Amino acid sequence: MTVYSLINKIEATHKLFIRVYIEDTDAGGIVFYANYLKFFERARTEYFRARGFELRRGLDDNINYVVHSLTIQYKKPARLDDKIAVTAEVIKVGKTYLLFKQRVLNARNEVLVEADVKIACLYFNTSKPQRLPSALLASL
Repeated sequence: MTVYSLINKIEATHKLFIRVYIEDTDAGGIVFYANYLKFFERARTEYFRARGFELRRGLDDNINYVVHSLTIQYKKPARLDDKIAVTAEVIKVGKTYLLFKQRVLNARNEVLVEADVKIACLYFNTSKPQRLPSALLASL
């Protein structure tokens, strides 16, 4: 099994399993708070890949996807060598954005970190908002 195994390819909530390595932690062996954002990014990217949609292909069509805003709650720490599940689920679709509910779960399925992440669709060359592409909406 690889480090980044995918499950739930068809279900609404996508899970990405990640092993916590020393590079992910602080000196005390606890996941550094900013690394959860990296884990969330990976899970969102794999959410779309599992549905046959590659976000980076949009650059050729002058489309970019960026984090507009997020709220996050750190409830419990993940630690060195833990195997965690990072979830991604679209909970709202706007004209120019997607709102994700994301969680990090431990092996006992306890929520360690929870976030709402708003992803905006922009014109790559101007950074102005644009409508979500129909191909992306179809992949949902």
